Amino acid sequence: MMKRTLYTALAAAAISTPALIAPAMFSPAAAQASMSVGLTIGTPPPAPVYEVVPAPRAGYVWAPGYWNWEGSRHAWHAGYWMPERRGYNWVPDRWSQVHGGWNHEQGHWDRQVANSHPWGDRDHDGVPNRFDNHPNNPYRR
Repeated sequence: MMKRTLYTALAAAAISTPALIAPAMFSPAAAQASMSVGLTIGTPPPAPVYEVVPAPRAGYVWAPGYWNWEGSRHAWHAGYWMPERRGYNWVPDRWSQVHGGWNHEQGHWDRQVANSHPWGDRDHDGVPNRFDNHPNNPYRR
């Protein structure tokens, strides 16, 4: 009897798991968060392909091309323009050598911290937030 109850509980959990996880995968919060599954390969990426970067476009950020591992070989993905996200910097894709292999780190948006101000400058008025009486005022110059 105890065994049958255990099997029934396990079967119910196995059947209901996709129904519980699927809505969470397609929610807006899931679009913001990302999970990275690491894959380390023994083949180093080829030398980068140097692309001519087009002239800057207002409201867009250039994502440079990168080598991606596809199945059993590296494939080049050309650079492209993407809409900028105010307050964020684009960190491009890169390869790093780890534990005798190579790991691809996907490009991502990272919170922008002004280089000249270690405490940040949210309203971009040149005064670090630490010393600014109104650090969130974008209209103050």
